[in-house]
Amino acid sequence: MLGRILHLGVYAFQTLRRGVWFLSRPRTQGVHAIPLTPEGKLVLVKLSYAKGWRLPGGGRKADEDPVAAILRELREEIGLTAYEAIEPVCEFEHRPDFRRGQATLFIVRDVEYQPRWSLEVKDVEAFDLSALPTDLAAITHKLLDLARLGRS
Repeated sequence: MLGRILHLGVYAFQTLRRGVWFLSRPRTQGVHAIPLTPEGKLVLVKLSYAKGWRLPGGGRKADEDPVAAILRELREEIGLTAYEAIEPVCEFEHRPDFRRGQATLFIVRDVEYQPRWSLEVKDVEAFDLSALPTDLAAITHKLLDLARLGRS
């Protein structure tokens, strides 16, 4: 019960932040990962304040290296404990929640992880690439398409 109340608080806080972003239209930097397990499964997250399964990722500080940022996000969101390789896919512009953003997309191979309880993340799960969940967020579809285009 306490976890549910805390998740609702995070949702309310994010809603308030979106309102501020609507007015200020800040410029942001971000990172997103396509984390693949040694078995080739895709690790996705469900956030407490957004709908659908998503790729792990988030904001990056102005002086933070993109690789350091994505490793931090993976530790925070999926409980990353090990990985084999990180490959940059592309940089792209997007406008999440009224912000103007530039983000870097990475493929992170052979990830090992141990999910832990978080205010932000409700669920972490690995999916076979041929059997992804039907409720993928639109941004997840977009980023997976970008990765396919960047790899062809």
